[in-house]
Amino acid sequence: MSAPLLALHGVCKRYGAVEVLEDIDLEIHAGQVVALLGDNGAGKSTLIKVISGVTPADRGVIEWEGRTVHIRRPNDARDLGIATVFQDLALCGNLDVVGNLFLGREIRRFGFLDEMEMERRTLQLLERLTRGVPELRAPVVSLSSGQRQTVAIARSLLGDPRLLLLDEPTAALGLQQTTEVMDLVDQLRDRGLGVLLISHNMGDVKALADRAAVLRLGRNNGFFDVNTASQEQIISSITGATENAPHRQAHQEAGW
Repeated sequence: MSAPLLALHGVCKRYGAVEVLEDIDLEIHAGQVVALLGDNGAGKSTLIKVISGVTPADRGVIEWEGRTVHIRRPNDARDLGIATVFQDLALCGNLDVVGNLFLGREIRRFGFLDEMEMERRTLQLLERLTRGVPELRAPVVSLSSGQRQTVAIARSLLGDPRLLLLDEPTAALGLQQTTEVMDLVDQLRDRGLGVLLISHNMGDVKALADRAAVLRLGRNNGFFDVNTASQEQIISSITGATENAPHRQAHQEAGW
């Protein structure tokens, strides 16, 4: 198997006297969805912040396609090809869809905003992602939750990333909106992107993910092939019924 897009080895992060991540290992390959699972306080959000450059790791090795890299700022992650959609989406509700996609990276022509070009690119991108393209000039606050999630994902794809980090993308969505977002994640995998997915919904995990990595109290506590592992096995690892599972499970699965 080729080198993973992203590999973490022994990554640690401390806030004061509290070590919130301890010796974390993780691999994500192109065209693969990896679910990052764990109870509240397990370290999932902190790990996303480390990978996205919001909070640099204190120790450990991060590799990108087999070479060691340093991610100290969000720009470092973006330059590698890592994009992140946080749970709050960070959209401006008073701006329209085009304005949100190009906020801070506006296209200009002869010193003036090129609204037509930005609108063209927005439509082109959204048509690749969804059948229900929202009104491009509608304020984002007027869109459904699922449409806002699609806009946030579309914005993250403008720079043609190779790895997408998604923090609870289906949280608080209805059934139809959840299905739309899940279809979108499937599309991203089919296009060869790696996806790291935080989710508390085991149904979504079983439907979307290829592999699952479980964190518990800031440490690895299990790696699973989602297609073969039972839901009970994964939940036991999340709750701590099976402690230090990676030392047993990791040796049973090739590719981790």
